[in-house]
Amino acid sequence: MIVFYGWRIVAAAGVAYFLQSALLMQAFGLYVAVMSEELGWSKTAMSGAAALQSIEGALLGPVLGWLIDRYGARSMIRAGIIGFGLGFVGLGQVQTIGQFYVAIAAVAIGASFCGYFPLSIAVIHWFHRQRARALSLMGLGFALGGMAVPIVAWFMERHGWRATAVASGLLILLVGLPLSFAFKPRPAGLDPALEGGAVKAPAQGREAGVDREFTAAEALRTRAFWLLAVGHGFALLVVSSVNVHAISHMKEGLGYSVAEASLAIMLMTGAQTAGVLLGTVVGDRYDKRHLAGGCMLMHGLGLLLLTFAANLYWVVAFAILHGVAWGLRGPLMQAIRADYFGRSAIGMIMGLSAIVIAIGQVAGPMTAGVLADLTGNYRAGFTVLALVATAGSMLFFAARKPA
Repeated sequence: MIVFYGWRIVAAAGVAYFLQSALLMQAFGLYVAVMSEELGWSKTAMSGAAALQSIEGALLGPVLGWLIDRYGARSMIRAGIIGFGLGFVGLGQVQTIGQFYVAIAAVAIGASFCGYFPLSIAVIHWFHRQRARALSLMGLGFALGGMAVPIVAWFMERHGWRATAVASGLLILLVGLPLSFAFKPRPAGLDPALEGGAVKAPAQGREAGVDREFTAAEALRTRAFWLLAVGHGFALLVVSSVNVHAISHMKEGLGYSVAEASLAIMLMTGAQTAGVLLGTVVGDRYDKRHLAGGCMLMHGLGLLLLTFAANLYWVVAFAILHGVAWGLRGPLMQAIRADYFGRSAIGMIMGLSAIVIAIGQVAGPMTAGVLADLTGNYRAGFTVLALVATAGSMLFFAARKPA
């Protein structure tokens, strides 16, 4: 039996997502904890670097979406891998806060061009019937990347953060560039039945089961677009704050070492993997907006447990709740947009959504960082973010499919 090529796209996207997760998104907290202590930079300044990544993603989102819709994801992914890798090499050379921001900007631009946005679009264009399952399997790469954080932490403790950054950049280039050749455009008229592995002749004309295709302008005029975008942004209030500040909170507020804190992140990632696998089973079977709303409640409760952790069991409960919610909810965000608005303009629709989503990505780490500098701990900032994210579950429950 011939394997449907879309699953090869999923595998390649998963490996690329693993690199971004292991070396940047889930490991950035390590750089924050170590560099702020070694170089004396404030948490507000370090949070600003995370905010810069989100702002850059918001500014590039519509342009990148238009480019992908017009020229395809492969060339964008290849260019992104080069910028991503070289940005990490530059990060290993920084001496001042200004140089740090320049290096982070280079990393962020590269990560945007080869990250979740273009990878998701590449997968979405190959799938219709099993879209949530395909995106969830791609999300395994991100989840497994978190399990590599203790390895990054060990390398950083043994060789320093500068050598870690340079080695990360070289690894991205050596693995990512050959991988980029796997991304191919989807043939016109491909039968959705092929997704299950059976070989059939290409369908003629419009694919069975495909609903109306929205333009970006039409999507912007729907209530669902804004509810999904704001809800997604509220989710990232918690996710981005945890990525940037959780290790610092466990180190400074709870008394764990960086290595011990990284083990909690590894447990969280194990739970995230379980959430992703759960998504492959339930994502195409149940209402995605209800699943996403439930995950928001888990995000909020998990962050409160971490904030006021009285013992190790609270930290474990946080890791499980936050990880499962993240793993299950993440792939649903793009799958539900493709279900609601179709694929013809999905790049631009996701790019415009990124502008709204970036508010959460920026506000989360900045709120936690500023309040930590003002109060001396993360309790106030984490509590506010947890309560806002919990209330945000109502946005997903209300986001019905547009007519």
